Amino acid sequence: MPALDVAGEFETIRRLLAPLAHPEWGRGLVDDVAVLPARPGYDLVLTKDAIVEGVHFLPTDPLDTVARKLLRVNLSDLASKGAEPFGYLLACGWSERCGWPERMTFVDGLRADQKAYGVWLLGGDTVVTPGPASFSLTALGWTPRGRTVSRAGAAPGDLVFVTGAIGDGWLGLQALQGKLSLDPERLGALADHYRTPAPPVAFAPVIRDLATAALDVSDGLIADLGHLADASGVGVEIDLELTPLSTAGAAWFEGRVDPQAALESLVTGGDDYEIAFTVAARDESAARREAERRHIRLTRLGRVVPGAGVTARFAGRPVSFARSGFTHG
Repeated sequence: MPALDVAGEFETIRRLLAPLAHPEWGRGLVDDVAVLPARPGYDLVLTKDAIVEGVHFLPTDPLDTVARKLLRVNLSDLASKGAEPFGYLLACGWSERCGWPERMTFVDGLRADQKAYGVWLLGGDTVVTPGPASFSLTALGWTPRGRTVSRAGAAPGDLVFVTGAIGDGWLGLQALQGKLSLDPERLGALADHYRTPAPPVAFAPVIRDLATAALDVSDGLIADLGHLADASGVGVEIDLELTPLSTAGAAWFEGRVDPQAALESLVTGGDDYEIAFTVAARDESAARREAERRHIRLTRLGRVVPGAGVTARFAGRPVSFARSGFTHG
């Protein structure tokens, strides 16, 4: 179905997007702004990510999964700051393949995740583009005043942790491109992770209360730990053998003839949307206890040391990476 004409922008907003809007703050999406009440004692936390067809999602990906990925990668950023999400602003660049049914599918994905994560649409914009489809989302959240966690608080002696499993985003892309030989169930699990990652949003209060520094793993574990080390003015040491793998990831790993090279691919691939963070050694037990209570997997990878950058070891020997993670150049 061809893309809608100029009048279709307002029809898209009225029929598809307005029902997602917060009933008060979003003003029915008929105004130029959203209006949020001030919340005494809290800081407003904002983050913005864009995803582009052919770069962050495949042209064959269903648009409901595209919408869900867009929202979730932003919620991942908020969770890594210890923030509680409540709303978002959305910009849609519909390509020629995005007719009315495709737009409805996109909104179905947003609707499902709005309910799952307790957030509302507050406003935005829609346009039509001759190029690839692209979407941008600004997520908003709250933290108690002065409690937003940054990348810059790690200190020597802190311990380095990561939630969940690492490598499934990269493996999921390989699966969708037909490059993996695994059973269909595991291929499906990896593809689902690439299309609809599941950031540990429930862990945000623990990050806020215990983490000295944190960020989400989007560019790749090594690259993102490097960002944390740079911001904090410290070094980070990790052991690659400790990299947590999912069941599907472990099945792929077992078939590799070069385990070091395989781990290097997993920790530099990106698209995991887990949280890497540091905690004071005295708080390790509390972090593990809170993760277990929330049924969130937690892995200690190493520690913070004086110095700079990330030192990764395999079998006790330092590893040199050709690339540390994904970059747009």
